[in-house]
Amino acid sequence: MTETAQATALQLVHDYYAAFNAGDRAAMLALLTDDVVHDLNQGPRETGRDAFVAFMQRMDARYRERLADIVVMASVDGARAAAEYVVHGEYIADDTGLPPANGQRYVLPGGAFFDIRDGRIARVTNYYNLEDWLTQVG
Repeated sequence: MTETAQATALQLVHDYYAAFNAGDRAAMLALLTDDVVHDLNQGPRETGRDAFVAFMQRMDARYRERLADIVVMASVDGARAAAEYVVHGEYIADDTGLPPANGQRYVLPGGAFFDIRDGRIARVTNYYNLEDWLTQVG
């Protein structure tokens, strides 16, 4: 039973990132609980699918990103997972409090932690090095 729970969690996170890379936001949302908690890097905690949709709309308007070299790990009971990846991105429109955008490209290691409940993602906590990003786009 635990191997199945772990394998299910691994697949869930892989599916989440496959949907992200495909630009399929509806598929991403389908993998989240209604009360999903989203911890933004260097930012606030947001709760709920509506907040997640608003975040993705802001991001999609300002950045083009694709994740590569994705490695996913999950707890044996399938309740938690983590991922490490490399973001390949382009900064396409100004974001509040950040340098002006003019199509700067960046490559940035990142990671995320997940809580999984009832076969869906209940929490996503993202981390990356903001100073590294600022150096690359500045």
